Amino acid sequence: VQLQASGGGSVQAGGSLRLSCSVSGGDDIFQVMSWYRQAQGKQRELVASIPIDGTPRYSASVKGRFTISRDNARNTQWLQMNRLLPDDTAVYYCYYGDRNGQYWGKGTLVTVSS
Repeated sequence: VQLQASGGGSVQAGGSLRLSCSVSGGDDIFQVMSWYRQAQGKQRELVASIPIDGTPRYSASVKGRFTISRDNARNTQWLQMNRLLPDDTAVYYCYYGDRNGQYWGKGTLVTVSS
């Protein structure tokens, strides 16, 4: 299983960015796709996740601002990030998990300036 993430960048506070992550090699019906982030000096934290049945879950810090979505036919997930805050600055990682294992994409940096 391989993950390819893209879409990071720099934006001012209040702006928007969209991350995408395509997964190749995974097809388990019990899969979960997620986004995590890790800010400098902090532990990696879960941002949002979406199982194959499409019911998303969000961390309290991003709920109402971020939207996770997926296209099962294309094995792709997205993270739409609106009303970004400086505290959202971090390296964002896409994640894919199923009965066979847990897989991570390379991180993509999101920088939000005030």
